[in-house]
Amino acid sequence: MTQPRRAVVREVGLRDGLQSVQTVLPTERKKEWIRDAHAAGQREIEVGSFVPARLLPQLADTAELVAYAKTLPGLVVSVLVPNLRGAESAIAAGADVMLVPLSASHAHSLANLRKTPDAVVAEVAKMRAARDAAGSRTLIEGGIGTAFGCTLQGHVAPAEVLRCMQALLDAGADRVSIADTVGYANPGAVATLFGQARAIAGERLCCGHFHDTRGLALANVYAALQTGVDRFDATLAGIGGCPHAPGASGNAASEDLAFMLEDMGIATGIDLHRLLALRHQVAAWLEGEVLHGTLWRAGLPKTFGDTRSAA
Repeated sequence: MTQPRRAVVREVGLRDGLQSVQTVLPTERKKEWIRDAHAAGQREIEVGSFVPARLLPQLADTAELVAYAKTLPGLVVSVLVPNLRGAESAIAAGADVMLVPLSASHAHSLANLRKTPDAVVAEVAKMRAARDAAGSRTLIEGGIGTAFGCTLQGHVAPAEVLRCMQALLDAGADRVSIADTVGYANPGAVATLFGQARAIAGERLCCGHFHDTRGLALANVYAALQTGVDRFDATLAGIGGCPHAPGASGNAASEDLAFMLEDMGIATGIDLHRLLALRHQVAAWLEGEVLHGTLWRAGLPKTFGDTRSAA
């Protein structure tokens, strides 16, 4: 197994991060975040979610953010959509990718979406039909959450994760991703499940999403890298969680993940000095919220760049 030469850090802080904090960030601040992340070299950003504003007022401006993000050259703009109505909004807005969450935990699926996993699969088939009828190029990504266990249900069988993944692909999803929603994964479990998933889905398994609840997010990224996956979700300052998954605190921090990859000789295209400056700015906007990550505190080592030059 060889690690990829390049990898993508998909910024999901504007959705997965902001949905989990009390602060409602003004739209202009979010645009500044998107602009500066793009200037720092990030080329995939999840800007929000098409859900009712009464449920998540933090994300009520998603359509405006998609329109703004689409003006930035080379930026792949993602949104989360929980149902057909959300998918129709994503298509109308011109999003490049719509992520459809499916929880392999039945208990979490009912709590989060009020649907069983199979009902979500049926919804994806409707989304695919709507997308194709509209002549849209928006990609449908099925995101399989609680893939390593769940705080509500407990054990989630790997076979169920793989069944859900195959069902999403059969229903018309263009690609799939796997998420450790509550931070239950370990590198051995990641290597096994991602290896099995890659054997089934190949390149259509496009992304890993790891929470750092127990400090293993980057170790789990490394394990997934060894299976050939080269795209990972992360949030600036490690903010994030899931309102319906108790204890699902903190994503992999974008700045920490980008540093690890770059220091390993895996190119991300990210200027870490700029990304750390943006983290400082976002931290000021989110004063009082719980933030995570370590690179901002320790700084870049004097040897940073030596490994990359030799790679």
